Amino acid sequence: MDLEGLDLNLLVALDALFAEKNVSRAGSRLHLSQSATSGALARLRDVFRDQLLVPVGRKMVLTPVAESLVEPVRNFLLQAEAIRHNNPVFDPSSSTRKFRVLMSDYVETVLMTEALPRIEQFAPGIRLEFISNVEGGMDALDRGEIDLSIVPSIRVGAEHPSELLFEDEFTCVVWSGNTSVKSTISLDDYLGMGHIVVRFGKHQELTTFDEWFMERFGHERRVEVVTTAFNLVPQLLVGGFRIATLHRRLAMFYRRYLPLKLIKPPFDIATFQESMQWHKSRDRDPGTLWLRSLLRSVVPPVQTQDSPRPKPRPQTVNIRSRVRA
Repeated sequence: MDLEGLDLNLLVALDALFAEKNVSRAGSRLHLSQSATSGALARLRDVFRDQLLVPVGRKMVLTPVAESLVEPVRNFLLQAEAIRHNNPVFDPSSSTRKFRVLMSDYVETVLMTEALPRIEQFAPGIRLEFISNVEGGMDALDRGEIDLSIVPSIRVGAEHPSELLFEDEFTCVVWSGNTSVKSTISLDDYLGMGHIVVRFGKHQELTTFDEWFMERFGHERRVEVVTTAFNLVPQLLVGGFRIATLHRRLAMFYRRYLPLKLIKPPFDIATFQESMQWHKSRDRDPGTLWLRSLLRSVVPPVQTQDSPRPKPRPQTVNIRSRVRA
């Protein structure tokens, strides 16, 4: 096969340049200096006899030739990766593979605290990198930059295979020292309390499901605190008299460590589903199949509202630091 001097590693650089449309950012993605990335772009321009990226104002844009190359280059790299992992046998006990998994901090807490001890025991060489699903999740999946995506089922697209992983429901949560809230709460009292909510995005414009649900049915809460992580909500409740509406699995997890009281919401709210989705090129990848199977096996059941308070377990809450270590 004569590729006329094209170094296949240059296609990785080309893919990064297509994604970032910026030499410096592409270099950061590739762990290369700006000069090395500029050199790679110069070589690519020679190979394809086209400028590929050109300045327009203060931005770089793709030329028509580059636009026609985006999908073929990405598909070629995905196929190359599939060939690299095309081993009919995946031995987790000896594998040193790194999996990149996109999920929310909520899923990290309720799912990966169960999965990590199992992975550490049976696959000690496996490495995990958790990616936030706040923005750009589907783009990362479409580009094959992640091995697995765990997102709300309503965000799952039809382009790639998916599977329901678990269901959850919502509960109201207050500090256990809040004596003004008893075992039940009326809708008027609920709406009259100060609320802690989670919003995402650069300008906190992305609301979560519970807030969307309340707005849809015409209920207006008095929002007093807005935070950007589900994991912060239980901590922010302690010592105060505010209320939050949170996933039950997450609330039950934090009730092991914090003085919290769970109360049934004064309205009917739909159950919440989380699904796994993976790029179609990884549908038969033995490593991804193993990871999906392991995650299915560790999903704990949802505890009922009246379940007794569980005893604390010797597990770390901060899984991010554990995985990065």
